[in-house]
Amino acid sequence: MRQIFLDTETTGLDPRQGHRIIEVAGVEMVNRRLTGNRFHRYLNPERDIDAGAQQVHGLTSEFLQDKPRFADIVDELIAFLRGAELVIHNAPFDMGFLNAELQRLDRPPLVEYCPAVTDTLKLAKDLHPGQKNNLDALCRRYAVDSTSRTLHGALLDAELLGAVYLGMTRGQESLVMEVETAPAQFGHQHSSMHAPLRVILADTQELAAHDTELTRLEQESRRASLWRTTLAE
Repeated sequence: MRQIFLDTETTGLDPRQGHRIIEVAGVEMVNRRLTGNRFHRYLNPERDIDAGAQQVHGLTSEFLQDKPRFADIVDELIAFLRGAELVIHNAPFDMGFLNAELQRLDRPPLVEYCPAVTDTLKLAKDLHPGQKNNLDALCRRYAVDSTSRTLHGALLDAELLGAVYLGMTRGQESLVMEVETAPAQFGHQHSSMHAPLRVILADTQELAAHDTELTRLEQESRRASLWRTTLAE
């Protein structure tokens, strides 16, 4: 399964007011392993940046003046994202901006290229109701080092989100790790999920010890054990 952790920085809060994307980044993960493949671009928004937004990400109009426009990188971005599941923290925000940029270019919305989107903010609220679930709080909760995050940045935030996501879905990660490492440990080519199960039966001595322990428990509790009651049925 191919997933892309995606983040953007913008000139303001609302694309309906003409605000634009000024930074976009994606980090690729395949089968719950980060591949090192990433996409990162700063963009010239062709408009001013709100003071409040600039305080969040620190990007200035002067810095972005010689950067490409969204139209210049759209094909490269779509090629990177196409077919992947997008994993985004507060997905409606980033999706709204990306779809607005695509609409300006008469391109289909992002769902046409990436039909699956996971919102980690919603996932975090389901896992931790009533708690802070912004990226900083999640990094603390899942022991992800975010000390370098003095300002928001699309690439850094996408990388942190990848680590947080693995923490939030650790049960899945453990299963995949066991399946993937089985061939190396046991020297066969097929996953242990497809290998025949080996059943080891208790011997006479173990059965006797089990019976003795059941008797002791029954004497202490002054009732028949559930094990023997079930067998009698």
